[in-house]
This record gives sequence, C-alpha cells and structure tokens, in this order.
Amino acid sequence: MLESMTGYGSAERVENGVRILAELRSVNNRFAEISVKLPRQLSSYELEIRELIRSRFQRGKISLLIQLQTERDLQIPVVVNPSRVKAYRELLETVRQEAGIEAPVALEHILKFSEIFDNEAGREENAEWLWPAVCSVLPDAVDALKAMRRREGEELLLDFSSRIAGIETTLAGISRLSQENVEQVRKRLAAKVESVAGRDIAYSRDRLEMELVLAAEKLDITEELTRFASHNKFFLEELHNNESGTGRKLNFLLQEQLREANTIASKSQNAEISQQVVHIKEELEKIREQLQNIE
Repeated sequence: MLESMTGYGSAERVENGVRILAELRSVNNRFAEISVKLPRQLSSYELEIRELIRSRFQRGKISLLIQLQTERDLQIPVVVNPSRVKAYRELLETVRQEAGIEAPVALEHILKFSEIFDNEAGREENAEWLWPAVCSVLPDAVDALKAMRRREGEELLLDFSSRIAGIETTLAGISRLSQENVEQVRKRLAAKVESVAGRDIAYSRDRLEMELVLAAEKLDITEELTRFASHNKFFLEELHNNESGTGRKLNFLLQEQLREANTIASKSQNAEISQQVVHIKEELEKIREQLQNIE
C-alpha cells in the first residue's frame, strides 16, 4: 500500500498517577532520520526507542516526544531532606566558630545547598513499571502515525491514478495527430517528387521515393508512444505494490516517462503535438512533486 511520509500520531496512558504521552511527527526525508526527546528518566532507553521506530518506517524525518506528567505537577515537586539540612547546619556552625564570626547561621546560608532537597516525583518516575508502560504506549503512537501516513498515501494514489489516466487520453490524441502529421508530410513530399518528375531534370525516382519513406519514418513516434504506455502501466501497478522502495521505483519510471515525452516532441516536428506534450510534462511535474512525499 502506498504510504506518505507526512503524518502525526499520538497515544497516552495513565499508570501509578503518571500520565505518559507519546507524540510522533513525520515529514519528507530521503532516508529514515529519527530524533527523540525524552525525559531524563528514559534517557538510557533511547537506543531501544530508536530501533522500535526504525523497524516500522523506511523513510521520513520522524520526531518523537515523550512527556511524563504526575498528579503533583501543580504542586512543589521537591521535599526537604531533614538529615542533610541538619548536616549542613552543623557544618556551617563549625565554619562560623573556626572563622571567629559572631553572626549566627541563617536560613539563607543553608538554602545555598541544593542537596537539602529531594525530587520526590523523580523517585516515582524511576520506578520499575515506567519502561514497560512506555513500551505499551509507544507502539500505539507508531500505529497511529502509520495509519495517518497510509491515509495520506491513499489520497496520493487517487491523484496519481487520475493524472496518469489524463496522460493516457492525451497520448491517444497525440497518436491520432501523429498519423495525420505523417500522412500530411508524405503527401507534401510526394508532391515535390511529382514536381521534380515533371521537369526536364535528371533524377533517380527510386532514390527520391526512398528519401520520402525515410523522412516519414523519422516523424513516426509509434515506438515512443508504445514505451510511454508501458511505463504508465508499470507506474499504476507499482502504486499498488506492497513492497518497500515504491517511491524510488516510481521516480525511476517518471524519469523514463519524461524522456519519452521529450523524444515525442522533438521527433514529431508538429506544433500541436508539442503543445500536447507540454501539457503531459506539466502533469508529470505535478506527480514528481508529490512523489517526494512517498516512502
């Protein structure tokens, strides 16, 4: 199934009073580029998280954000460590006496030591249950992102199919114009041959007729039209291919389609056909822009 590289997915879970939120965003990129932003409690699991995401996506710049929110988020997230407060007060008292300072030890002196506070929320978030809980949330976020990328891919598939169908219609018109163009050139050259034959000029009729045939063959674009139709067929088949690398294969086919379009325009030497080719190239360019978003 065709898959876009643009999408968003999220999932959350509440456990032990902690809300775990995982958000994934994806945009175009030539390769799979993964960036993660984790709370410090999960920093040691960054490699595992990256590999989990990488196993599900071939291409795209994917950003992950995991947030932890506790019930105490609106409260002071620290508590006082009484034993450390006492230890630092005694230390400062000793320093005061040794330095011969008469002023007593004040609260402002003790507050300079951040070690007197403990991060209570941090102790809970380091609990053993946290990583398994994240492992249950992250795959849901990945599935949500995957689903959105596929929905985007379905929309692109419809757009590509519609444009290819329009190109096929234009090519059918070019085929008719080409037949008329070749016939007109053949008649024009035949008239010139007859004009020469009517004069008292030495010439080789067989040679002139051969040149007429060669000139007509140079204008024949049947082979290019056949190859173009073949590329269109493979393009549509690849749109429904479930294998990886679809975007790269479609880009290759698009280059071949553009090559045939240029050849048709140059060989036909017909203004009306050239105008039709310009329309085809415009459609192919629109497809090319959208292909940059295919995984």
